[in-house]
Amino acid sequence: MDRTPDIMALICLLFLKLPMFEMASGKVLEETYRKWVQYKEDCIKMIENEALPQAGLFCNRSFDRYACWPDTPAGSVVNISCPFYLPWYYKVSSGVVRRRCGTDGLWDREDNGQVWRDMTQCEEEKEVTSQELWFKQLMVSFRMLYTVGYSLSLFTLITALIILLCFRKLHCTRNYIHANLFLSFILRAVSVIVKDTMLERHWGREIIKPTDVSEMLSHQAALGCRIAQVMMQYCVLANHYWFFGEAIYLYSVLIASVFIDNNKNLPYICLGWGTPLLFVVPWVVMKLLKENKECWAVNENMYYWWIIRFPILFASLINFLIFMKILKVILSKLRASNQSGYPDYKLRLAKATLTLIPLFGIHEVIFIFATDEQTTGVLRYIKVFFTLFLNSFQGFLVAVLYCYANKEVRTELERKLRSWRIEAEIVCCGQ
Repeated sequence: MDRTPDIMALICLLFLKLPMFEMASGKVLEETYRKWVQYKEDCIKMIENEALPQAGLFCNRSFDRYACWPDTPAGSVVNISCPFYLPWYYKVSSGVVRRRCGTDGLWDREDNGQVWRDMTQCEEEKEVTSQELWFKQLMVSFRMLYTVGYSLSLFTLITALIILLCFRKLHCTRNYIHANLFLSFILRAVSVIVKDTMLERHWGREIIKPTDVSEMLSHQAALGCRIAQVMMQYCVLANHYWFFGEAIYLYSVLIASVFIDNNKNLPYICLGWGTPLLFVVPWVVMKLLKENKECWAVNENMYYWWIIRFPILFASLINFLIFMKILKVILSKLRASNQSGYPDYKLRLAKATLTLIPLFGIHEVIFIFATDEQTTGVLRYIKVFFTLFLNSFQGFLVAVLYCYANKEVRTELERKLRSWRIEAEIVCCGQ
């Protein structure tokens, strides 16, 4: 009898039982399906090659898509070791799954017509399952958090970018770099949302028959989410290197000329949009050659992940050093102004510090040495929460500080609104 629903149920349960995001579930699903295929092939060989019993009534050997059953004498119970393809096999390796062969030489059936089978010893512990479900719910909450953050950032950044591009008096090197930083934030937010959508579409498709699983795990099916993954990595790198561009520009204005002519935008374009290609392309090559599995969302070999991680950490570290240097210069100037009758220099320094932190991405330094391999347990949850929260809402904060709350931008907006109001009054009165 066809027991397709058994393996389908197992595969569907994996998405609930596995304690990771969809990409980790995909990795385990791929490995489980590969082992299940191997188990099935071994069973079919046994069915085809083993000799039949010489005498007596017996239930026929079979594979019910969950376990491999040998010929069993009538009126007896057969015990089979838990299938080795189960993701939690290491916990139930000593357990067995049972079937009962009736006195008529047919497998006993339940009231609903299904062949009776006792697999309670091969199921995962309920306590562990509840912990994993709690973890999954936590991850879903985190995902809702950063989706809201990126959506809010996306709206405010698009509006801020339009403002900077539409008003000619706001066109300068500083605002040009701001506009590119806004654009990198926009692309980062879009790429994260698209990547999540592609992952959900890839792993969330309906599974009806075994061929659906093999199709899901095929390279063709994963192509879309792989492209989304590559674009996300590029946009994240571009975002960090436009942080770097902001830091270099401010350093060149306050301390030393880094790029000889600050009116030239090409060096900043090469730094912000070109540098990420130097790292994303080798990462893609290594993924194709060494880890060409599912959606490229899981890093089995962390050395390959360092191709992406190192330039981000490098840019964050240099930004932090520039940040400290600029604060030192600002402090010295504020102290000088304090001697001239400005007693609030400490407050102004604090304001400058808080303003520069999101512009330079200084918050990245908080967990710069707490890598994914080193953080476990509660510390890992804390890191994930703060990383997702800060990264998703950072675009919103930068747009507010460097556009909506910027005195130059507000003055230009007020002037333009006043001009439009006057024009409207003239048209109204003229009629």
